[in-house]
Amino acid sequence: MTGVTDESWFPPCRPASAPAPTLDAKAIQLFCLPHAGAGASAYRDWPASLAPGIEAIPVQLPGRESRHREPARLSAAELITELSGPLARRAGPDFALFGHSMGALLCYELAHVMSDLGKPPRHVFVSGLGGPHLPFAGPLLHEKTDDDLIAAVADLEGTSPEVLAQPELVELLLPLLRADLTVWETYVPRRSSALRVPVPITALGGRRDPGVSLERLSAWESLTSADFRLEVFDGGHFYHHDAPDGVAAVIRKTLLDSTLVQ
Repeated sequence: MTGVTDESWFPPCRPASAPAPTLDAKAIQLFCLPHAGAGASAYRDWPASLAPGIEAIPVQLPGRESRHREPARLSAAELITELSGPLARRAGPDFALFGHSMGALLCYELAHVMSDLGKPPRHVFVSGLGGPHLPFAGPLLHEKTDDDLIAAVADLEGTSPEVLAQPELVELLLPLLRADLTVWETYVPRRSSALRVPVPITALGGRRDPGVSLERLSAWESLTSADFRLEVFDGGHFYHHDAPDGVAAVIRKTLLDSTLVQ
C-alpha cells in the first residue's frame, strides 16, 4: 500500500515522558505482536522494562493507531505475507518473538517463515492462546452482534469499563476488533499441523483465562521440535497486565540465561 514503509511496522513506542532505553551492544531483539483490537502501544512499557539486554520492538499492524487510515486485514495469511519482509529486514542475527492471543498465532506463522528463510528466531513466546492446530472452541465472536461482542470483550477484562461506556470510542473499536477476531477465528494453517517449528516455544497464560484452558495452552508443545516450557500466572486472559514484572522475568531468564539458550 502506498505510504507504507518498513518503519510503519515498527514505530517508536514508549510513554511520552520516557527517554529511549539504554541497550547493550548485543541486545537481543524481541518483536512484540498485539492482541485483537490492540496496537503497538500495548507494549509501550516493555522497552524500558526489558532493557538493557533485550530490545523490545512493538509491532504495529494495519488499521490501528499510527496506521488507522489503513484497512485492518481479515486473514492471518495476508498479515504474514505483508509483515514477513519488513521483519526479515529489521531482525538482526539474534531475535525472538512474543505475541499475546491473536499475536501468538502470528508469531507461530512468522517463526515458520523466518526459519524457511534461514533466519529462525532464538525463541517464540506465545501468550493467552491455545495451540492453533486444535479444533476451534467456543462461539465465533466475530459473528456476534455489536452488543454481544461488547459484552464478550467486557468479560475478558482487557478493555476498561470507561472506554466501553463511551459510544464514540466503541464505534471506533468494534470494526478493528471484529476484523482481528476474523483473523483468528477463520485461521487455517498454511502448512500441515504436523510440521513443527524448529524453535523453542514458551507458552504463557493465566489460570483463570475463561477461553484458554491449561490443557489447550500446553498443546503448543506439539508444535515445536525444540524445547517447550509452560509458564502459568494468577489472573485471567490479560494476566500480563497484572503481573508485568513476572512476565518480564520469564523473558529475561529465557533469553539471557546462557544455560537456557539454544
